[in-house]
Amino acid sequence: MLSTILLLVGLAVAGLLFLSTFKIVRPDQRAVIERFGEYRQYCEPGIHFLVPWMDKMYKRNVTEQMKNVQPSDMITRENLNANVDLDVYYQVRPNEEDVKKSFYNVDDYEKQITRLAQTTARNVIGTKQFEEVNSERQKINQTLHEELEEDTDAWGIDVVRVEMKEITPPSDVQESMNEILKAENRKDAAQDDAKATEIEARGKKKAAIEEAEGMKKASVLEAEGDAKAIELRATAEANEIQLVNTALREHFKGEAQEHKKLETVQNSLRNGSKYIVDAEKDLTTVLSEVGGITPLKDQDFEAPDKDLELGIGDKIKEATEKISPEKE
Repeated sequence: MLSTILLLVGLAVAGLLFLSTFKIVRPDQRAVIERFGEYRQYCEPGIHFLVPWMDKMYKRNVTEQMKNVQPSDMITRENLNANVDLDVYYQVRPNEEDVKKSFYNVDDYEKQITRLAQTTARNVIGTKQFEEVNSERQKINQTLHEELEEDTDAWGIDVVRVEMKEITPPSDVQESMNEILKAENRKDAAQDDAKATEIEARGKKKAAIEEAEGMKKASVLEAEGDAKAIELRATAEANEIQLVNTALREHFKGEAQEHKKLETVQNSLRNGSKYIVDAEKDLTTVLSEVGGITPLKDQDFEAPDKDLELGIGDKIKEATEKISPEKE
């Protein structure tokens, strides 16, 4: 019985010794080993052996972390109390030297970062108007990040970024800002309406101009069309006259002369006078001698075309028979 108890005790002691001898470091961690309170070893992720009752391991998270800086009153340049809420994102640099700094150069780096962020924010915001603080958040965030990065370098920490979550002014200032914001919104709305009206007016004006230009072009095209039509008609008429004249010159030379003689006879007989003439004499020659009409000469007409017979000579003969004097 006693031997069994002793065996169990021995196994428990051995288990405790084993657990205290081997330690595991996770991938998101780095660690240091101290022996009798003195730094002995830097530990990467994996299993590490410790001498029981002599060595002790301290672990550090090396992933990015966020620390919220609780809202606190900060005075702006015009002495307004602004309640500012910050978030600080930071990370312990995963190398032996920086991990050692995070253990031995600062007591509690999380608390220290909170205090340092509040102090730095007060210094930066104290140099600006509240309106600037409210409208230049990105610029202020960048300034806070740069100053915190410089101050925490000795702790083996990188400040990734700083973000101002909220800036709350005093109640009376908030009311005034709301009124200003409403006025600005009304102003913007009025400007938008005016701009929309202007754009609409410009559109109508442009449409009217384009319509007028279209009508002008149509009128010009119509006038050009009319002028072209007139020109074509005039050209056609001129061509027609030219063809007629050409035809007369080529085909009606002799007949034209006889037609002219007949026309002369008709003009002479309009007054109803009767004449006795020799049948062997040319009628127009007699009339010219009596009435003072100058006979037409052959050169006044061009020679006729022999191929065309229009019967003008027959008509003259018929007219001569009608005007022959009665026998007494």
